[in-house]
Amino acid sequence: MAQVILIVDDDPAQRRILESMIRRFGYETLAGDSGQSAIDILAGPQGKDVALLILDLEMPDIDGMEVLAYLSAHRKELPVIIQTVHGSIETVVKAMRAGADDFVAKPVNPERVKVSIQNLMRVNALSEEVKRLNHKASGEFSFEDLIAESPAMTNVVRLGRRAAQSNIPILIEGESGVGKEMIARAIQGESERRGKPFVTVNCGAIPENLVESILFGHEKGSFTGATARHTGKFVEANGGTLFLDEVGELPAEAQVKLLRALQDGEVDPIGARRPVKVNIRLISATNRDMIEMVKAGTFREDLYYRLNVFPITVPPLRERTEGIPALVNHFVTRFAAEEGRKIKGIEANALELLRHYSWPGNVRQLENTVFRAIVLCEGDVLTVDDFPQIAAQVDGFEARVPPAPSAATSASGRDGITVFASGAPAGDSPLVGNGQPLGIPAVTEGGHIRTLEEVEADMIRLALERYHGHMSEVARKLGIGRSTLYRKVRDLGLEAKM
Repeated sequence: MAQVILIVDDDPAQRRILESMIRRFGYETLAGDSGQSAIDILAGPQGKDVALLILDLEMPDIDGMEVLAYLSAHRKELPVIIQTVHGSIETVVKAMRAGADDFVAKPVNPERVKVSIQNLMRVNALSEEVKRLNHKASGEFSFEDLIAESPAMTNVVRLGRRAAQSNIPILIEGESGVGKEMIARAIQGESERRGKPFVTVNCGAIPENLVESILFGHEKGSFTGATARHTGKFVEANGGTLFLDEVGELPAEAQVKLLRALQDGEVDPIGARRPVKVNIRLISATNRDMIEMVKAGTFREDLYYRLNVFPITVPPLRERTEGIPALVNHFVTRFAAEEGRKIKGIEANALELLRHYSWPGNVRQLENTVFRAIVLCEGDVLTVDDFPQIAAQVDGFEARVPPAPSAATSASGRDGITVFASGAPAGDSPLVGNGQPLGIPAVTEGGHIRTLEEVEADMIRLALERYHGHMSEVARKLGIGRSTLYRKVRDLGLEAKM
């Protein structure tokens, strides 16, 4: 969904010009003909969708300055571009002090307006990212900070907000990478435990012999290697929230102690003389079918019902593709800032590509895909060409992969010929980079024919470089099966060089 810009001007001709101009820039528009209409729109249901305001200062009744005063009290974070026929310094200073972010004089210059919008959108996005990170670090992350702009997530947010109003145990279910931890953080951020400790434990990443110590703690000298006292995650989370990720991976012995801790509100550190009282909010998460685990006897039934008091199921990304544009914009803003890249956004065609992909790795895979595209992008906007691995798997999209630098010189000056990657003879070869043909020599420096194995190794190496190691694409272009390609890569000793 394109970002929405509100245009407020009492001149209908100027309004229409701005609306047409801004739609060409790729944004959606709302329009108002007075200061009062601006306030009504911003205060109404459409107001939350407005990402930027273009405001005329000179209007009858409620003028632009009064609208700025309203924004200062109710929407201080909203970027504002003011426009007026009077370009005096005094007017600019007065408006900027009242909360405006930029200034254009009528008649407006399209390029000037476009640059101003892009700059303010980027700054605002970065400000939102900083605010989101600060909320996450302080334990105040809420559903307002969550990027969940799709109908499929509406029920998740509704249930999460209901659950936040009590200390009821919650089980968040969903595939790996859907954002279960962010839901858990939002629940804490809207509960009475806001700002208190939020302790995360990945139950699947703890060695089985250390699970009890990490969760419940131990005393110094209680076992070999216990050189110091360890409080355990339950005690660390005291007063706040304990998030047990992949809870289905807990071994049977730890399940017994976890059940007792939940029932009694206390834990038994290893080697301690007496139990320790704890006051925690427990949120668990799993990507497994817990009912099937209970039936199979790998997870305790009594513990399952103790954890699954309030279940929340997070849908996979393929079922909420409407939210992909907002997620992509979020990741582009974040990674462009982290990598120091001046990337403004993503082309509509590239966004459609991402919306048509199935995303088996969900939001985590999307995040890593955008990160890679930011690093590879050579322009100021992400295009389909920056997502070659995704484009290769979605019908109707094709990424232009730049040719790799030639690994061999041309056959000029040799007593032989050059076999070109395109399959064309030397006279029709494609030129790359400095004008040298992209080819594989068929003869040695001494004029002898090279072995088929040597030529094949060069061809596979060239294909690996040209298609960035994407094995499905390499196999398809070479006309062989993937298993055959993997075997040849291994037999030819190319595996370590990929």
